[in-house]
Amino acid sequence: MAQNSDKTTPIAFSDIAAALGLLSRLPISVDTERATQRGALAAWAYPIAGLILALIAGIVTQCALWLGLPGTLAAGLTLATLIITTGAMHEDGLADSADGLWGGWDKDHRLKIMKDSFIGTYGVLALGLSLLLRWSALTLIVENNMLWPALLVGAMLSRAVMVPMMAFVPHARTEGLSHSVGRPPVQTAYIALAIAAVGALILVQFSVFWLVVTCTLTAFTCATIAKSKINGQTGDILGATQQLTEIAALLTFAALLS
Repeated sequence: MAQNSDKTTPIAFSDIAAALGLLSRLPISVDTERATQRGALAAWAYPIAGLILALIAGIVTQCALWLGLPGTLAAGLTLATLIITTGAMHEDGLADSADGLWGGWDKDHRLKIMKDSFIGTYGVLALGLSLLLRWSALTLIVENNMLWPALLVGAMLSRAVMVPMMAFVPHARTEGLSHSVGRPPVQTAYIALAIAAVGALILVQFSVFWLVVTCTLTAFTCATIAKSKINGQTGDILGATQQLTEIAALLTFAALLS
């Protein structure tokens, strides 16, 4: 009875560890059997996993500032910490998606390129632009003492939008990370979005409107392109969506500061 109810309960505390185990390289102890049983139901915890990763990056950045490092270097350490703690899995998704979606001539060829471990011109450019935009925005944010709200909100929103992408956009292939996790119920997507939205509202108050708008438009654009190019989503598409949404959130914060 406990196992059956575990498969239908919308929220379980163990989902946070499962989300961190999937989305990070932190040494988290995960109950593999239960996590497998829960599957995509655990996706509601993605924004919480993002919050924890952002807290770690924020602590590193704050220490760098206390030691007297300038904002540019502190922002670089923020970025480095986020990349290290996630194992660059989202960056890898962005590069693979850029190579596949723009380097292939049909769905099968695009998916084949995305599965290839080699990185092409589109992938290199996507990574370079992603790092440049995030570093520049983070530098401005750090120098204006807005590190914590920007970092936490960006991390939560960018991971929350992955869940409706999983729920509403079909799998593009019958294998891979996204397919193995499964498609979460609509309720799970709404819970993830609600957690991120409430967290953002607490941290930035009414500025949350612009952040929600830009992140929603970015995620919707990613979903539209993915459906058009490969008829669905993959783990790489989800990673690319996280990266692009995080960039959108950081740029929105930078625009609000100016």
